Amino acid sequence: MTSVLDPGVLARADQLSRDFAEAKPFRHVVIEPFLDANFCAELMARFPQFNREKALNESGEVAGKAVFSNLADLGSAYARFDQLMQDPEFLALTGRITSIPNLLYDPEYVGGGTHENLQGQELDTHVDFNFHPTTHTHRRLNLIVFLNPEWEQGWGGCLELLRDPFEAECETVVPLANRAVIFETTEASWHGFRKIQMPVEKDTSRRSIAVYFYTKEPPTAGAAPSHATFYYQRPMPAHLQAGRTLTDGDVRELEGLFARRDHYIRFLYQREMKFNQTLEKIIHSPTFRLAAKFAKVAKLVRGKK
Repeated sequence: MTSVLDPGVLARADQLSRDFAEAKPFRHVVIEPFLDANFCAELMARFPQFNREKALNESGEVAGKAVFSNLADLGSAYARFDQLMQDPEFLALTGRITSIPNLLYDPEYVGGGTHENLQGQELDTHVDFNFHPTTHTHRRLNLIVFLNPEWEQGWGGCLELLRDPFEAECETVVPLANRAVIFETTEASWHGFRKIQMPVEKDTSRRSIAVYFYTKEPPTAGAAPSHATFYYQRPMPAHLQAGRTLTDGDVRELEGLFARRDHYIRFLYQREMKFNQTLEKIIHSPTFRLAAKFAKVAKLVRGKK
């Protein structure tokens, strides 16, 4: 299946490995072209239409991002892409480039699949969840393949890689077709993209495929406790200073920032309540009470020795 890759990927594997290891702000590599040109064109032509049912956010509301995680069911081109992602030769090549061996394909595409973001969408800077929710394997790599025939940096939507979410400096990747990014998933791999602001004459969207790879073994530096995705809410723009007369655009930007922050606070509250409800059930379960009794007895026995 690696025949659908651009031949240069395999030919430049050693150089790509060096680029990955030396990249800042964290280990990553940009590969262009990534796929065979005809195959990439087929993926672009067969990209699924935006579906509101696939555009629900964390609160169950319809938003401007649609995700199809069932790649193998999206037609022959996407079935071939799915086969590439699980091909042992491709996994070995990716492991060679990233120095992360024994990579595992995720048939569920948890959080991955085709991603389409419409005008006005943005992705807050974040670090990803670190364990697969079903297999509990360690998340190690993100692969993003862009499928946009044209894109300019001024349109927003460019992938930003940051060492620290509080810093403005970042590595920027314009999401042009057949450009791929592979980056290591760690507690410091902050990434996201700014609001998409397309010219009025452009009727298009930001399209990509996201794939995540895992290992049974933890990272060499050790694994952090299991966590969900952490988001960082963007600060107030630097140009809004004391004494400035706010424009209509400034007000809209501030309203958007406050709305996103309020939405995220509600999301965190709901997640906390669900966690507390689950914890309450565990604490009051017969199994937990029995285990607590055994622990108490064991402590008494140890105290008598």
